[in-house]
Amino acid sequence: MSAEPRPPLSWHPRPAARAALAWCGAIAYPFALFSATRGTPFDSPGVPLVSAAALTVLPAGLLRRRPLPTVALMLLATYATATTSPFWQVAYLLIAANDLALGHTVATRPRRTAITAALLTLAVQIAAAARLGSGPDGFARTVVVLVLALAAAWLTGHAVRERREHAEALRSQTAAQAVAAERLRIARELHDMIAHSIGVIAIQAGMGRRVIDTQPDQARAALATIEDTSRETLAGLRRTLGALRHTEPGTGPRPAPREPAPGLADLDRLAASTRDAGVQVDIRWLGEHRALPLPRDIDLAAFRIIQESLTNVVRHANTPHCRVTLARRDGELTIEITDNGRGGSRTSTGHTTTSGTGYGLTGMRERVTLLRGHFTAGPRPEGGFRVAAGLPLPEGVPLP
Repeated sequence: MSAEPRPPLSWHPRPAARAALAWCGAIAYPFALFSATRGTPFDSPGVPLVSAAALTVLPAGLLRRRPLPTVALMLLATYATATTSPFWQVAYLLIAANDLALGHTVATRPRRTAITAALLTLAVQIAAAARLGSGPDGFARTVVVLVLALAAAWLTGHAVRERREHAEALRSQTAAQAVAAERLRIARELHDMIAHSIGVIAIQAGMGRRVIDTQPDQARAALATIEDTSRETLAGLRRTLGALRHTEPGTGPRPAPREPAPGLADLDRLAASTRDAGVQVDIRWLGEHRALPLPRDIDLAAFRIIQESLTNVVRHANTPHCRVTLARRDGELTIEITDNGRGGSRTSTGHTTTSGTGYGLTGMRERVTLLRGHFTAGPRPEGGFRVAAGLPLPEGVPLP
């Protein structure tokens, strides 16, 4: 029997090589620094200072992976060099490098790790100051300077950490708000689209059931209306569901297939379906401006406002007629839907509604608010109900 082939061992040389180089650089740092900053054969701190500054890059690679071992190696180099080098400039440079490493640790690591690094740094720096033996007064001043520098490094790292966490919180909040706004948009679309269609279907189904024995032609017409309305609703549902499927597993981003969104060009079709539901719609444009193009968001919002208003008329107004008036004036598109039906009732919160607890008026008001327009809805003094909205037109849209 032949042995089954073993799967190849997975090995990633590049990350392993980078980690090995980072450890080698950090471990070599104390020895290289000690050798490069000795007093002889140098009579001035220039060359040792430049050498010390150049060698501080050796532990930088390990600092991002293992901050505590890196800080320990840097402190070892600081103690060995500061207590043997005759140049105080080199010692202060190494202390500044230690404080920078501490600030990076505070900004990127948990508080427990940062506190450990801070205590270790302060202890080694104080031990080096005591080893140098500058007298009681000089030692006290040195300790104060070391503590203040360490505190400044801690506060700087803490401020960077808080700023990063605040930015992450803002990104999360923005993402959550975007999700909530998209869910609300889809809810409005589904409500506006389905409520009208289901209302028409319910009325046509009831009428067809009543006349199917006595007036079969009208019953067939009602069934045809139900079929057309159902197909239109299914198409809208596919469009809405397609908007939710922007990606498929393993294929990456892919634009969802979309059908043209409805707009004011579909008002005749909307009026026809409303007429099939028993309400005659009189559409009036003030001026000959019907063919002028509109931005897609305004066009869709205007259509949905009219659609939801007509749905409310069909379901609640108990009237055979309503009027839709549109006009462009003063930089906005104005929409008004009126009827002579039963009007509406006022809720306990002071909002007027046509059916008690529906979402229609709320959805219309939200659409208008998103476009920075104005919206009113309520019973008319002479009877019936009135919905009015003004949608501001952006610059560049032709006006009368």
